[in-house]
Amino acid sequence: MFVKFANIEEDTPSYHRSYDFFVSRFSEMCHSSHDDPEIRTKIRMSGIKGLQGVVRKTVNDELQANIWDPQHMDKIVPSLLFNLQHAEEAESRSPSPLQATEKEKESPAELAERCLRELLGRAAYGNIKNAIKPVLIHLDNHSLWEPKIFAVRCFKIIMYSIQPQHSHLVIQQLLGHLDANSKSAATVRAGVVEVLSEAAVIAASGSVGPTVLEVFNTLLRQLRLSIDYELTGSYDCAVSIGTKIIKEHEERMFQEAVIKTIGTFASTLPTYQRSEVMLFIMSKVPLPSLHHALDTGKAGENRNRLTQIMLLKSLLQVSIGFQCTNMLTALPSSFLDRLLSPALMEDPEIRLFVLEILISFIDRQGNRHKFSTVSTISDISVLKLKVDKCSRQDTVFMKKHAQQLYRHIYLTCKEEGNLQSHYEALYSMLALISIELANEEVVVDLIRLVLAVQEVAQINEDNLPVYNRCALYALCAAYLNLISQLTTVPAFCQHIHEVIDMRQKEAMYLLPEDIFVERPRLTRSLDRLGPEVLFRQSKISEVLGGSGYNSDRLSTPYIPQLTDEDRLSKRKSIGETISLQVEVESRNSPEKEERAPAEEITYETLKKAIVDSVAVEEQERERRRQVVEKFQKAPFEEIAAHCGARATLLQSKLNQIFEITIRPPPSPSGTITAAYGQPQNHSIPVYEMKFPDLCVY
Repeated sequence: MFVKFANIEEDTPSYHRSYDFFVSRFSEMCHSSHDDPEIRTKIRMSGIKGLQGVVRKTVNDELQANIWDPQHMDKIVPSLLFNLQHAEEAESRSPSPLQATEKEKESPAELAERCLRELLGRAAYGNIKNAIKPVLIHLDNHSLWEPKIFAVRCFKIIMYSIQPQHSHLVIQQLLGHLDANSKSAATVRAGVVEVLSEAAVIAASGSVGPTVLEVFNTLLRQLRLSIDYELTGSYDCAVSIGTKIIKEHEERMFQEAVIKTIGTFASTLPTYQRSEVMLFIMSKVPLPSLHHALDTGKAGENRNRLTQIMLLKSLLQVSIGFQCTNMLTALPSSFLDRLLSPALMEDPEIRLFVLEILISFIDRQGNRHKFSTVSTISDISVLKLKVDKCSRQDTVFMKKHAQQLYRHIYLTCKEEGNLQSHYEALYSMLALISIELANEEVVVDLIRLVLAVQEVAQINEDNLPVYNRCALYALCAAYLNLISQLTTVPAFCQHIHEVIDMRQKEAMYLLPEDIFVERPRLTRSLDRLGPEVLFRQSKISEVLGGSGYNSDRLSTPYIPQLTDEDRLSKRKSIGETISLQVEVESRNSPEKEERAPAEEITYETLKKAIVDSVAVEEQERERRRQVVEKFQKAPFEEIAAHCGARATLLQSKLNQIFEITIRPPPSPSGTITAAYGQPQNHSIPVYEMKFPDLCVY
């Protein structure tokens, strides 16, 4: 009867009618626990239909009691979820297969789902929160996050039922619930994160935009909290008694769920937002710097390492499938400097993540999987590589960052802890740079780089194990075989194939087919290798020089470019030390017309400069910091006065120089008297004046 009444459309509203009693009574019927299954089902069905009638009667009537108030939603939504929760139980009670379809149509679960969809479909912007909160509370109270199947189903219903422009409100609610449960069991948090991941995919066509950084900030914060929980063993570091026991494997599962969700969210974003997210994640990676010190001690090192691994995993998830036409925007200096930091090269696992991230960025044609196996293939046409001409933007990128990438590859090759996966990643990276970003200059530099790697294995100054040295020889053979066929210079290809053939006869342990396998064949010593099994720089320079490549550059051995970290770690050249000494001397010298003679540079002065270089560098850094701080915080008038004074001083010095330079020599007869009886000096035309070279611009 009530359903029939609810379906009646009224012309004039009733101001005194209240539905509070009906909401309470129908909700109670939805939770019926009658002993007879058939009667219980009928009672629950009647309750759901009653709630559906209340919703239809009141949801669009502004003069009626607001059905979206928490007091009503806290009864309606849990009642519907309760019946959804028992869907399998209801299906299992179907008396026979012939009646299954009819019973399914009349099941409380399906009716509850239809009613819930109708309710959420009518929800306006301001009512979403009141409709979602009871769902979260119901899942908490009934411990439904841990199997997470029902929770995922509920939020799929929600995301498909609400209006698309309201999707981000559901995401916000889930993020807030994740923060509120930050000290709950890892399985509960993992369930919330899984639901977030599923909701993100559905919300891709809606509007996740306004909360992009909030989403990633919350997920990264939960990742760091989970790492702390894993290391400390409790949810509260200050309390060690009476706290819950944390299972390490559950925290690891939660961390993997967070990383997967980060990747899922990122895949729904446009390119420019993904770039911002990657910069945001990279800025969270703990690295030593002038302003941020890393955690010290064993526990601090473990925390730093785990945080670096988890954030780089997240970054790798975001970078997978990332497509961009301009590498300068995809890999800006601020991002690349942090990613290629020496601090991320000490751990083998972290090194591999960095290489994988770089490969994901560089591979824009989908060639990566074709280089998963390191080999000296005789005909690369079977790989069916997609090769495009290097664009202008790529050329600019390589001019700016090529040396940085070469240095990272070179230093990674010298690491003792490298495994087969590292060498495979290095090969993929070299190959992809050659295909995606290479012009003639880049090809020449890559060949020089690989020949320098061969020299590392040959000279072995770093005392690398035999496997590492053989792996470097094999890496060089595989890459030079590839690049020789890409350049299509016959003499170059002939030299590479001759060396590879000689290795197949006399030194199979220098080829990837025998090294990058489960049981590599190694030799006891690599000290007696003949020149016939090595790639010669002079020969390569000769054959490529005849084809138009820069032979002078090919003949020059590759030397890695110095970075700021190198200069801070006492690895200064003599030239840098001398220039530093001269700079300090010029800064401290008094402003006199006659300068004191420069101090003679001897062995002792050089030794003293090298020993004190770190202190001098600290002073120089502090001086620069003060200058920057002054220009950032000082009033404009003070800065203008300071610059004006310096400009005046510079102008006066220039005037003195020009006066001395331009002044004519004194006349033998002294002063010449002009027609008017006044003394006058000789005036020399400007075009006849002789200026010193330093004064000519």
